[in-house]
Amino acid sequence: MTIATPPARTRFAPSPTGSLHIGSARTALYAWLLARQTGGQFLLRIEDTDRNRFVEGATQEIIEGLRWLGLDWDEGPDVGGPHAPYVQSERLPIYAAHARQLLDAGRAYESYWSPLEMEAWRSENEDAAAVDINQRLRSMTADEMARRRDAGVAPAVLFKVDNAGETVTHDLIRGEMRTPNKTLRDPVLLKSDGYPTYHLAALVDDRLMDISHVIRAQEWLPSFPVHAQIIDAFGWQRPLYIHPSVLLNPSGKGKMSKRFVSDKPIFVRGFKDMGYLPEAVLNWVALMGWAESGGDKEVYTVPQLVEAFDLDRVKASPAAVSFEKADWLNKVHIRALAAEDLAERLLPFLQRSGLKVGVRDVMPLVPLVQERITTLDEAAELLDFFFVEPPMPPAADLVPGKLTPGEATEALAAARDVLATVEAFDAATLDPALRGLAEARGMKAGDLLSILRVALSSKRVAPPLFETLALLGRETSLARLDRALGALQTA
Repeated sequence: MTIATPPARTRFAPSPTGSLHIGSARTALYAWLLARQTGGQFLLRIEDTDRNRFVEGATQEIIEGLRWLGLDWDEGPDVGGPHAPYVQSERLPIYAAHARQLLDAGRAYESYWSPLEMEAWRSENEDAAAVDINQRLRSMTADEMARRRDAGVAPAVLFKVDNAGETVTHDLIRGEMRTPNKTLRDPVLLKSDGYPTYHLAALVDDRLMDISHVIRAQEWLPSFPVHAQIIDAFGWQRPLYIHPSVLLNPSGKGKMSKRFVSDKPIFVRGFKDMGYLPEAVLNWVALMGWAESGGDKEVYTVPQLVEAFDLDRVKASPAAVSFEKADWLNKVHIRALAAEDLAERLLPFLQRSGLKVGVRDVMPLVPLVQERITTLDEAAELLDFFFVEPPMPPAADLVPGKLTPGEATEALAAARDVLATVEAFDAATLDPALRGLAEARGMKAGDLLSILRVALSSKRVAPPLFETLALLGRETSLARLDRALGALQTA
């Protein structure tokens, strides 16, 4: 990599306002990759100061989602570290002290205007420029402030932006940006309830926790020059900033939804529940706004991502989310798993469907589904008939193509005779024996195999037939064929 070779200290700082979104997962991944590649540290910090949007249990869900993805952290609320606490609601005195520092330096001021008063003023001054809004916020007389203070009104603390000249900021993937200061509004640093806003808490914590690289959502770009002014007002060195591309809906039109996209998951929890592999999700998310230089490689293991990741290759242009690519990558990663590994990953999904099975039960079946499933949750529907008696197949399903019920019955009976007498009951023997039977009867092999597939599994789509027969065994296979014959004869 070329942008950052010293060890980087990065952080992921989610707000517990809901589930872990794939866009947030990408932010966490890029920060984690940068830290791991440079031999630095990755921190988890919970930014829970927006109490109106706080969701009970969201913090734990975020932590579980990151753990499932395999993104471990060196410092954080559950592992501790030299900069604890790592939950912002436990750091309120720190933010109050820093707000006081700006007040004493004349770079912040107390505001006793209520939100309703400012909303009413803005509705009457719709064309007011940022400078005018700032002037209004700063205009309350000392006497009026004292009156409100004596009445028990708690003030908010606002930063006093410099509205003269311009603020120059630099993003590692976007380059230098110049913002006219007359367009900047005074941000709230400390709310009247004593809780800080992002504009104060995140900047203070990044400084105190020695964060070298801040990777955060593009939505913070409009606030970037204000944050730069706040950092400068404290006399601190600015960390390096990266604002990756915005994620677009699959159509490429509009920002990626945080609620719903057809029947596809948009939260990490959804990918886990549907049976995506965490390494496939990381592979997919990494490619949304990043590509390795000098090639069109798309499939990466996590160690390969750590080795290949390069901030120079993170893109600023919007990236459309492709669920087709997510499915394809998941297939590829499933096929790359060792059989025992896949069996262990399939087990919870099989058990979730009600099957009482263990890894030893699943192991022989892995070759039947490893090349066929897109997600792990598809396996239960393909394999359940190995463990429980399937429902009686409808007679109509046992009559494929242009065959008559009588022809299907005769073919099934003939196949039963073959299966009852064939010497070895394995796939290598059953394949030529049944294909030979179809040829001898002058019927398509596909029709005969379709009848047998439905008879054994009550499914039109099932694992490969010859391997299925061998795993079910002769006794179970013949019993199910007899049951299917009964269904045909009584139809």
